[in-house]
Amino acid sequence: MLTKFLFKKIDNGSLIIFRIFFGILISLECFGAILTGWVKNTLVSPKFTFSFIGFEWLQPLPGNGMYFYFFIMGTLGVFIALGYKYKVSSSLFALLWTAVYLMQKTSYNNHYYLLVLISFIMIFLPANKDYSIDARQNLSLRSNNMYSYVKWVIVLQLIIVYTYASVAKIYGDWLDFGVLELFMRGKANYYVIGELLQQPWVHQIMGLAGILFDLLVIPAMLWKPTRKFAFITAIGFHLFNAIVFQIGIFPFLSLAFMVFFFEPKTIKKIFLRKKTLYEIDIHNTATDKNIILVCAGIYFLIQLLLPIRHHFIKEDVLWTEEGHRLSWRMMLRSRYGKIKFKIVNKKTKDSKFINLSDYLSPKQAQRIGGYPDFIWQFSQRLKKEYAKKGEDIAVYATNSKVSINGKPYENFINENTDLANESWNPYKHHEWILPSK
Repeated sequence: MLTKFLFKKIDNGSLIIFRIFFGILISLECFGAILTGWVKNTLVSPKFTFSFIGFEWLQPLPGNGMYFYFFIMGTLGVFIALGYKYKVSSSLFALLWTAVYLMQKTSYNNHYYLLVLISFIMIFLPANKDYSIDARQNLSLRSNNMYSYVKWVIVLQLIIVYTYASVAKIYGDWLDFGVLELFMRGKANYYVIGELLQQPWVHQIMGLAGILFDLLVIPAMLWKPTRKFAFITAIGFHLFNAIVFQIGIFPFLSLAFMVFFFEPKTIKKIFLRKKTLYEIDIHNTATDKNIILVCAGIYFLIQLLLPIRHHFIKEDVLWTEEGHRLSWRMMLRSRYGKIKFKIVNKKTKDSKFINLSDYLSPKQAQRIGGYPDFIWQFSQRLKKEYAKKGEDIAVYATNSKVSINGKPYENFINENTDLANESWNPYKHHEWILPSK
């Protein structure tokens, strides 16, 4: 029954339109990253980047290399939107975007991770079968249908993202709206709405809406009687986020996903008026069903397990950050840290404190004190640097304190631990992170 459902053929209008929206949005993201200075501040100006641990070999290109890198990605986005050399364009974009994602986490964002996943998914979807340069140049490629599983791969990915995001918000600092009040303080100078965003009742609406929207929007879009209301709500919700939180293309990408929930006739009427609709075919004609089901099963099993790994790591993820990334814990907390690094020559016992501005960009220096993996990576970098000079050093984090959601600063890193001599395990707790009171 499930196999017949997933492998019946349906109209492909939603996928075609999503490809166009997706290509346009990623192109705007990449060109915008150049124009707004994001590339310069995140990848060009720093002396090195804090990559994902294990991917230290992924560092930005020298000179103006990263500007060309993002220009190429933006151009690939245009190619994807046009359906030109689609498989090659989408594959190259997915690889290049993933490399950027892994080479820096100073500007970590769950939305960037979602873009990694969707980019790779799009490689395997037949999104260039119509309204594309590929289909125009190769008429045998043209088709007005796709297998049903294409739609449901996207829908299931969205269910995972939104559900985990909703559940993660069910904790004290969100439920008492304190963290939202903290977020809004920095937006008091917004034109027209700045004062409104400081009102407690606004924080209450935002807090409840954040949980309920994430939990219910996908089911409501799937059910026809609630679809229009859910879509109108989604427009308001995402436009609010775009204006208030200024989070790039994500609100608009979220709205682009909505095309997968509407009837083919609606998609045709609004976007593809010349398209011939495909009448639903209940026949099961795919020859590689088992391979597709196995690959999809493995992928979604990972997607289900990865976000909950922090439950199997000692201590609270809100404090330790261990298991936070890749888990859809979005807009949950405000985190600030302060720290000093002391190095000690093991042979001479001479010691000195490190001037962070000699090594880090202002943004990196602002973040390093609050994140244990940053602290560990910087300690390892100091160890290697001094090893080149022939010195064997120990690295200690002193005066390491962290504040979560505006609460008083607490001691964070054990100042007696030689971090240069420690290893990193992404699936276990590191005892040199002190427990929170």
